[in-house]
Amino acid sequence: MSATLDRRSFITLAGAGGLAVTLSSAPGAAARPAADRLQRAYVLVLDGCRPDEITPLLMPRTSALRSSGLNHPYASSVPIMETIPNHVMMMTGVRPDRSGVPANSVYDRSLGVVRDLDKPSDLKARTVIERLGRDGFTTGTVLSKEYLYGIFGTRATHRWEPAPIVPVSGHAPDAFTMAATLAMLEQHDPNLMFVNLGDIDRMGHSDVTGPVDLRLLRQAALASTDLQVGRFVDALKAAGRWSQSLVIVLADHSMDWSRPDAVISLQPAVDADPLLAGKVVIADNGGADLLYWTGAAAQHDAAVARMIAIAQATPGVLSAHDPRRTTWLRTGPVGGDVVVFCRAGWRFSDPALHSNPIPGNHGHPATKPIPFFLAGGHPRVPRGASASAEARTIDVAPTLTDFFGLGAPKGGYDGQSRLPRRR
Repeated sequence: MSATLDRRSFITLAGAGGLAVTLSSAPGAAARPAADRLQRAYVLVLDGCRPDEITPLLMPRTSALRSSGLNHPYASSVPIMETIPNHVMMMTGVRPDRSGVPANSVYDRSLGVVRDLDKPSDLKARTVIERLGRDGFTTGTVLSKEYLYGIFGTRATHRWEPAPIVPVSGHAPDAFTMAATLAMLEQHDPNLMFVNLGDIDRMGHSDVTGPVDLRLLRQAALASTDLQVGRFVDALKAAGRWSQSLVIVLADHSMDWSRPDAVISLQPAVDADPLLAGKVVIADNGGADLLYWTGAAAQHDAAVARMIAIAQATPGVLSAHDPRRTTWLRTGPVGGDVVVFCRAGWRFSDPALHSNPIPGNHGHPATKPIPFFLAGGHPRVPRGASASAEARTIDVAPTLTDFFGLGAPKGGYDGQSRLPRRR
């Protein structure tokens, strides 16, 4: 038997629509929660969704769900506005300088390569998934993207490895992801489920009609994902779980589109500078570039100043920052020596002009607004309400620990619970 099979137990069952679903569980894990653990929480991430896209016409089920609970219309993603760091922030409640995960793509100094942060060991902070597990609750992850499955690893009691994977996109279509979600609900009924639906994001990236505001692929994905949200809500109600459920629906970031002539490539300009040539590596994150100095430590400060000056003089750049001085960034030591954001309607393409051909991108401030609302039938969920406070992705973990009655972790949270206080 392989090492993988030694560590996990597997079950394959027919999901909704007859799709075969394979779930894995931690060794010795209970198949279902203890009978006295009645609360259920579900975090549904509509990856890349913009708040203005949830309309009664385009996404009627999601729109109705939002209207039924507590909406946060001023919600936001947190820098860097990318998928991996914001999913990590959801489950840890802390910023990247504490979690070790500032972006999708970073320069790994120990390996000398630019890579995705997709290994379980990349995540340095404890997640709410682990905290709940240690307190006797069961948890489940159904994450459509390979790198999300990678970074969260075996932290949950029950997991689904995304399949089938769409070539290039690295994600499983929402129909398969929801089939796995419903199968996990039926088979294991975990106290917490963390679900990522990736179609909206992936179709947005490749939608060449985005720059002219048609967004044909994007709109088709929005309508399709809305059907999956409806299936999920219907399943909760049919199984009698709704009255004890908290459903948190949000996005990790939104999306922005650029034309082929609105592309920024900083690497050629950096390599043309006598001080910086051959000593700067760039990790491209679509709407954000992370620049890393690899030269002598004695020249670090001068190099940072020069990188910022070059970036600020480049058309399409919104801002360039030294994270040591721009304290609100909190990207930590993994996040580069300089962080550069592009303007709305632009994108980065590094190290070469052809490196990033996709029109839809995120990572920059234009992609900060996200949907964020609480729904479900649990008594603590307000009905038909709206909050003026800004909710952020780092508020998910504090909301969950509040819901399940856990205290804050050592060092506290950077976010806060979005549930009303207990009376």
